[in-house]
Order: sequence, then C-alpha cells, then structure tokens
Amino acid sequence: MAKKLIKGGTVVTAIDQMDADVLIDGDQVVGLLGRDHSVEDVEVIDATGMLVLPGGIDVHTHMELPFGGTKAADTFETGTRAAAWGGTTTIVDFAVQTVGESAMDGWEAWMEKARGNCAIDYGFHMITGDINDQTLKEMELLSREGVTSFKMFMAYPGVFYSDDGQILRAMQKAAEDGSTICMHAENGIAIDVLVEQALERGETDPIYHGIVRKSILEGEATHRAIKLAELTGVQLYIVHLSAQEALDEVIQARDQGLNVYAETCPQYLFLSLENLGNGFDGAKYVCSPPLRDEEAGHQERLWQGLRTNDLQIVSTDHCPFCMGDHHTFGTQKQLGQGDFSKIPNGMPGVEPRMGLMYNGGVVEGRISLNRFVEITATTPAKMFGMYPKKGTIAVGSDADIVIFDPNGSHTISVDTHHMDVDYSAYEGWEMRGKVETVLSKGKVIISDDQYHGSPGDGEYLARGTSQYVI
Repeated sequence: MAKKLIKGGTVVTAIDQMDADVLIDGDQVVGLLGRDHSVEDVEVIDATGMLVLPGGIDVHTHMELPFGGTKAADTFETGTRAAAWGGTTTIVDFAVQTVGESAMDGWEAWMEKARGNCAIDYGFHMITGDINDQTLKEMELLSREGVTSFKMFMAYPGVFYSDDGQILRAMQKAAEDGSTICMHAENGIAIDVLVEQALERGETDPIYHGIVRKSILEGEATHRAIKLAELTGVQLYIVHLSAQEALDEVIQARDQGLNVYAETCPQYLFLSLENLGNGFDGAKYVCSPPLRDEEAGHQERLWQGLRTNDLQIVSTDHCPFCMGDHHTFGTQKQLGQGDFSKIPNGMPGVEPRMGLMYNGGVVEGRISLNRFVEITATTPAKMFGMYPKKGTIAVGSDADIVIFDPNGSHTISVDTHHMDVDYSAYEGWEMRGKVETVLSKGKVIISDDQYHGSPGDGEYLARGTSQYVI
C-alpha cells in the first residue's frame, strides 16, 4: 500500500486542534507534519477546509441479533458498511450466550457470523445469559481471546435476565479477571407486572411501551447494580442510560470514587416519548429503555451529563427491525400489532450517530469539538481496551480517519441511508456537516459518495482490559 498524505486539514483529537498533515504508511499513521514539509512519492488526499478526525467507535451494536421471533435487520456486512458511510470505523458488537449454551460456543458462533463479512474492524462483548460454574470459567477463557467485557440484563425475564445472585457471581469473576460488566439496568420483574396490567386494560399501542417502563425502575436497577459493583470491586458500565434517575445514581457513585461509567444514545438525546404516539407508527421508536418524556427534563440532564463527564460515551444500541417484512428475516415490528410487548425492541442508528452528534452537539453549542471526538471515539477506545491503536490520530495509531466537511450538509432519509431497514428514525432531518472521506487502516473506503471497500476489510480486535479507570 502506497504512502498517503492527508494534506491541508485541521486535525482534531480529544485534546488538540492543529493545522497538520497526516502521513500514513500502510495501515498506520507515521507522522503529523507541519505545513512546511517536503514529502515525496505519496498519494495526496486534499483535506483543505476540512476537519480530520479519528474514526468513530460504536461500542454498542447488535447485528443479526435474534429477538422475539425475528433477527435484527442488518447483517455484519450491511451494518458495518453503513457504519463506515457514517464515519464509524470500529464497532464492538455483542456475542450471545443463551440459556443452556456455553459462552464459548456463543462467541464462536458470532465470530463465524462476522468473519470475512465486515467492512471495518470489530470486537465483541459477551452477553452472559446463563450464569453457572461453566460460564464463570469461560469468562476467563474469553478474556484471553480479547473479550474483556460481559453484558448482563436486569430486564427481560425468561430471556436474558439474571437475578442478583447471578449478577454477584459474575461480577466477582469479572473483578478477578480485570474485565468490565456492562449492565442493562431496568427492573424487569416489576416492568412485566406493569405490562400485564396495561394489556389487561386494553392499552396495546406502542406508546404504552414507553409509559410502563418507568424511569424510576431504571433508576432503581442502576442503584442496585452499582451497589453490587461496589461490593465486588468490578468496573461497571451502564449501557444505554436514558433516565435522569439513573444518571443521579451514576453521579453519586462517581463522587464516591467508584469505577462506574455510563453511555447514552442519540435516540435519548434527540427523540422522546412523543415519538411513540401516532398509533402503530410509534413501533418505529420502540427500544429499551424507552424514549423518555422530554418535559420531565431527561434530555437536558443527559446533555449535562455529557458535558460534565458523568456520561462518558455516546453509542447507538443499533438493533434495527423493519416496519414491513424484511427480505431475509421476515415479519419484524408488525409482530407487535395489537400487543406492544411483542414489538421487537430496537432502532437503527449506527450510520447517523456521528452526524447527529456533530450537528446536535457541536453546531448547536451543547458540546465542544474536542468533546465530540472524546465521546464518539477516544473514550470508547480507552474504556474497552483499544487505545491508542484506535480512537486518536497519533504516530503508531491505526489510520482510521474521517475527513469531515464542517460546512457541508446532508439530509437523513431512508431513501439515502445504507442500513438494511425500511425507515429512518430521523427522517428529513437537515444536518450541518458531512462525512467526505473515510479511511480504515489506511485504505480509503468512502470517498466521492462512493463505497470503495469490500467485505473482509474489517478484522477482529482482541481487546485489552479497560484503560479508563479511576
């Protein structure tokens, strides 16, 4: 691979903004050069007037996830290609262990799904859905394979749910190995009672999904998870935090000096309970935790948490299901006609994340440009053992780079997105800023509104333990 020079742009990292040219040799950055230099025999990529950013890292995706009788619409091929179009160059997806299955078998199954199909680099967390002696032993084996984070659910009884005893045992093992526990924190036992009662009252529309999954139950579960983490000493990462009650618990834990962290997602920053209205059309917006009531102040508190670093990361929980039949996986959101509890939970988001956060965060003055890079690339890399290979532009780092036009614009639409789903949650939104060129390990995979990559460009990342600890 010939040397490349990204010339004339402004390089932005989590801590710096500099007028510099980026020299790439093979798959790595080998120099950050001042304007007064002489480099010969290179392919020049003109970035004049552009921002040169680290490739985005989405540490919460669900490609091909089985859910409620169907599967998430995006495969590893379509989902990672869409991610690249949006300026994301690394994902960390979730391998799944179901009840009665070994965790190693689950990881190997997901490795097979991804192998040779990904447009960008990828790693895995492990959903541990069956905590027993064998699973605890396999957690250690998986950590040696670069799976250093394990997701548990306080929700979905009968599917992925773990009780407090199982959570305690898994946390003890993760703490021993230096791994991270990722927690879906909602009180699923209480929620199921509220769901049953709502359906008995004839409340079947999608909006009731948001109404019954009370924010106080996210706060309660977050508190409980934190206390178990405090007891065991494990690093705890709350996934897809949506509610101010949960954020309050995270803030209190961090004020105590605990290694407790959290992510939120664009849907919780930009959408609300109101989107779940309008009859069954609201099924587009069914995810868990649900979209929250904007008037209750959840959105503004989440933005505040991002500014104060009480929320460290914005990922997507990308788990798309079509409103109509999917060409491969069949009926999806329509499974919940007449019963909101049967709507597959999840929304598409891996492609628009970077644009949404730039427009809604930087352009609208909620966060700085450096903070934008920090929450979409640098901290994800540090939190999940990929830094400085990923998440920054520095000598020796992978040449995962996005050339971004801050003065460009684009409109989000199902007609132009590349995710394999038949709607956009942000249809018609006008975005300031546009991804112009994307490099993955030095290879240009997006430029001139064309995809130049291929399945198999992405490689598996064996991750280290978290570098983001107090």
